This record gives sequence, C-alpha cells and structure tokens, in this order.
Amino acid sequence: MEKVRCQRIGCDAMFSEDDNPEGSCTYHDAPKFHDGMKEWSCCKKRSHDFSLFLEIPGCKTGKHTTEKPVLAKATAIPKQPVSFPTPSANGSSKDACLRCRQGFFCSDHGSHARETPKSSVSAHVESSLDIPEPQPPKAKEIVDINQPQTCKNKGCGKSFKEKDNHATACSYHPGPPVFHDRVRGWKCCDVHVNEFDEFMSIPPCTKGWHNPDPVS
Repeated sequence: MEKVRCQRIGCDAMFSEDDNPEGSCTYHDAPKFHDGMKEWSCCKKRSHDFSLFLEIPGCKTGKHTTEKPVLAKATAIPKQPVSFPTPSANGSSKDACLRCRQGFFCSDHGSHARETPKSSVSAHVESSLDIPEPQPPKAKEIVDINQPQTCKNKGCGKSFKEKDNHATACSYHPGPPVFHDRVRGWKCCDVHVNEFDEFMSIPPCTKGWHNPDPVS
C-alpha cells in the first residue's frame, strides 16, 4: 500500500494504513505564540528559536492520520484600563505626590524622573563579573558519504546522504520566520498567513545544499 505523510503537528512521518498501530505517532497539540515566545499548549515546552521549537519531541501518542488538525482560533485578551493616581489636595508638595516620589515626570510639579545612583555593592558586583572568552568554532564532524543525515535547513527536514547532496538538492527558507499579531510567515519570500498549518505548508523559496547542522 502506498505510503502517505502524517498530518499531525510534530510528526510528519510517512505511513500506510496497513501499518499504523496505536502509539506509532508522536505529536503535539496546537502551538501558541506570544511576544516572540513559541509554546506547545499540550506540554508547555517553549523556545524563542523557531527551529529549536519545532525540534521539541512530541508529548502525545496515537495513530497516524491524513486529516489536518483543527486549530482553535486565538482570542484577543481584553486590555485592562490603566488608572493613574490623581493629584493630592496639597498639589504643591512633591513629597505627597505619588508620581514625584516614584521618579516620573509630573506636570503639576514640573519634576522629571530622578536618576537613582548605583550602590557601591552593585557597582562592585558588576566590576567583578567575569567576561566569558569567545569559544572557538566547533570542528565539523566527518561522516561517511553513505550515512543517512537529516537536513536542518528551515522548511526542509528531509533525510539525505552526502553522496547525493548537491547545489540544488535542498528546498528551504533562508530567512527567519515572522510571527506578528497572529500572522505567520517567512521574511525571505514575504508570504504571510493566519493559520499555523497554512504556515507549515508554505513552499520553500530557495534551492541549495542539504545541511545537517542547525542554521541560526
């Protein structure tokens, strides 16, 4: 029977209906994105780097499926109104004004934010911190040309052998992923969508060599 690709998020394995036992699929539920942080809603594991986020192993098991998961649309969190303290009856006194005491600009008293001098303890701690020396680049591991490897280029993830690698073997996204106001996309090809599964289906825009080393 012909093999098809599993549509569960975090799996992406090839399977056939006659070889699909319970527990053969490892996957995640819906992802969450907030202020540059990527998080899996199922296991709460998170990362700022999108490539490392996708490499987090799935936390749920089941059968492979060709049905795409239905992701719940994100709901906007209502903003809480910000209340500002009202000036006290004795407006001429900076000591009684909450904004003046906190060092903020106050239109009633014409005060500006006050600079807090560093304490001698904090200055001593900062001066005593050791600046780490830059680490030498990691030597590239020499592998057999017939050894299967996994390409770490963004948008590829295919298995390859070095003997079959060439300048157009890999289709990938060279630019970083962009997540902003519930819109997902790639900076390199300027394609943006609303749903995560649509984002994962954006075709790569660049050809090149497969690369087994993670690209930052």
